[in-house]
Amino acid sequence: MEKKVLVETSARHIHLTAEAVEILYGKGAELTVKKELSQPGQFATGNDKITLVGPKGTLAVSVLGPVRKANQVELSYTDARTLGLKGVPVRESGDIAGTPGLKLVGPAGEIEITEGVIIAKRHIHLHTNDAKAYGLTDKQIVQVRVNTDGRALIFDDVVCRVSDNFALAMHIDTDECNAAGAFGEVYGEILA
Repeated sequence: MEKKVLVETSARHIHLTAEAVEILYGKGAELTVKKELSQPGQFATGNDKITLVGPKGTLAVSVLGPVRKANQVELSYTDARTLGLKGVPVRESGDIAGTPGLKLVGPAGEIEITEGVIIAKRHIHLHTNDAKAYGLTDKQIVQVRVNTDGRALIFDDVVCRVSDNFALAMHIDTDECNAAGAFGEVYGEILA
């Protein structure tokens, strides 16, 4: 059985706490939905972008909702270099202990986070039923073959994330998208 998965590119973005939303956007501010994302309950906000300030540069990033328990910035290696950040690790979402921080500037205020900047580890979200059908388990490491025109490749070290709250989709960053030429609607095959 072919184990097909939609490959989506996750561009640089930030997840914010409720406290950070109020500091950056003003007292009483909340995240507003602009567009629903492929993962249930996740959305791109209609709020203004946040400016990341690093030692060597700045970048504007979109905010994703809903609010989280910790602030988390997800970048590509290219983004980290643009900002002048060193030692940004590849991590699964939520694993931010010991990671670099930076300054966040919003329309109403700014904050300095002491940790929370990561390069998101490439991963596949699988609903429990999809994982069972594909014979995969949570935290299992797989490969995914992407057959794009002239840029086909196999992504190694892809972590499976299984939950009843997920929809089947693989997430890669913009550097990985460019390397594979994975533009538009692209599917990969899970090799496990």
